[in-house]
Amino acid sequence: MLTILLLLLIGILSATFGSVVGLGGGIITVPALMYLGPSLLNRAYTATEAVGTSLTVLIITALSSTLVFRKQKKIDYKGGWLYFAASGPASMVGAALTGVLNPDRFQLIFGFFMLTMAGLLIARDYIKPLDIHWSIKRSFTDAQNHTYTYGYSVAAALILGFFVGLVSGLFGIGGGSLFVPVMVILFGYPAHIATATSMFVIFFSSILGSSVHMFNGDVDWLSVAALAPGAWLGGKLGAWIAGKMSGKGLLWILRISMLGVAAKTIAEGLNWA
Repeated sequence: MLTILLLLLIGILSATFGSVVGLGGGIITVPALMYLGPSLLNRAYTATEAVGTSLTVLIITALSSTLVFRKQKKIDYKGGWLYFAASGPASMVGAALTGVLNPDRFQLIFGFFMLTMAGLLIARDYIKPLDIHWSIKRSFTDAQNHTYTYGYSVAAALILGFFVGLVSGLFGIGGGSLFVPVMVILFGYPAHIATATSMFVIFFSSILGSSVHMFNGDVDWLSVAALAPGAWLGGKLGAWIAGKMSGKGLLWILRISMLGVAAKTIAEGLNWA
């Protein structure tokens, strides 16, 4: 019973954080399963099992938050489908590559990736969008009748989508930690539109990426069943919070947590711990 409650709590926390900033939640779920599994969850998860389970739960998180963002009219569907055209297939490639990495190398790469993403999340508050004249100009009016102007090119959008899908499938994190900062800084998206669009793309990409893990038998379905209710609630809660506040406090907690987990993961990958 305690194990189920812990997994439920992990699902809520990861999905709430993930939906607030468009990450998806896997940045919390994957290390939680790997590090808490043996001591608190009575289950030792391999890297591929943690990633496969996280990516499967991510479908529920992303769907839950996307439905809320849809009601708030904050999703850029045209841009989202373009990003997905590359991120969907790339997520399947990333998922296939997960099993190729040995555990120490996975931890090392994952640790440095989290360190980089923490840096991007910190920089996001201080870097202004770049003034680039993109070939595609977009304007977006939300439910509050606020109009935003931004732009991108097809090539740039597909390249971004590919890398997002690749890291999503490889690490089971959703890829929003890369998606949102780049959309804001490079394409000029308003942060809340970038967050909502990111979760929309993550929903479809995670379906394709997790299908590879399911085919390879890398999904712990009992853990998915325990995480899913929390992921559904957290997805809605995070999207609601994102619509009501800036989420700066939650962002700093997430940044600090990511730095701590990154340091521990890198140390173990280098066999320092």
